[in-house]
Amino acid sequence: MKILVPIKRVIDYNVKVRVRRDGGGVETAGVKMSMNPFDEIAVEEALRLREKGIASEVLVVSIGVPQAADTLRTALAMGADRAILVQSEESPEPLAVAKILKILVERETPDLVILGKQAIDDDMNATGQMLAGLLDWPQATFASRVEKTGDSLTVSREVDGGSETLSLTLPAIVTADLRLNEPRYASLPNIMKAKKKPLETLSAADLGIDLTRRLTTLSIAEPPTRKAGIKVGSVAELVEKLRNEAKVI
Repeated sequence: MKILVPIKRVIDYNVKVRVRRDGGGVETAGVKMSMNPFDEIAVEEALRLREKGIASEVLVVSIGVPQAADTLRTALAMGADRAILVQSEESPEPLAVAKILKILVERETPDLVILGKQAIDDDMNATGQMLAGLLDWPQATFASRVEKTGDSLTVSREVDGGSETLSLTLPAIVTADLRLNEPRYASLPNIMKAKKKPLETLSAADLGIDLTRRLTTLSIAEPPTRKAGIKVGSVAELVEKLRNEAKVI
C-alpha cells in the first residue's frame, strides 16, 4: 500500500505572528518557517503504518515556494521515502491545492491520502474534504486513531458528543487530529540521509492548474490588547462585578 501525505510550510507555531503595517497579511520576512503541526502528525501516522508492514511507501508532497523543499527534507528525515514539490510563488487556495493533489493522486495511485485536518496559518480545514469530493473517495476527518482491518480502514474520530468510529473502503482520505500520535524527531544521521532521497520538482503550470485566487483578504488586524486584571476584596464584590461589568450572571 502506498500512502501520499501532503504537507504545508507555515510560520513556526512557536513564533509570535506579527501583522504587516499595511494590514494586508502577516510578516514572513526573516521569520522561522516549519512544517504545519497537523501535517507532521499525518507524516508520523503514515510512517507508523509502514513500520507495521501495512504500507510499502510514503510519498510526501508540498505546494508552495521553492523554500518548501526544506520542509519536504524534514519529512524525508523523519522517514518518508520520496518527495514532490509543486512550485508556486503564490500561496494557493484550498480548491487549487485539492486540484493539484487530485492530479498527483491519479499519477501516483496511492491507496491512502493522510493530511493534517487544517493548516495553522489560515485554519481553512477544507483541502481534505475538497480532495475527497474531487476524487469521489470516502473520507474520515479529525482522526484520533487509524487501523487497517482487511481491505478497509477503521478510523476513530472525536465529535461533539464523544467519539465516532468509521469504516472506510480503500482508497480513502483521512485528515489527522492532534490526538492521533506524537511525531518523532528526525535524528542527525537521518537528516543527512534525507539529502540523498529523491525530491521531484514540478510547477503548477506543468499540471495545467490555474492558481488565480478567488478570495480577497480585505484586512488583517491583531486582536485588541487585553486589559490588566484586578483583585477583588470579597466574593460579594466578585459577584457584583460579574453581574454588572462582565454581565455573565
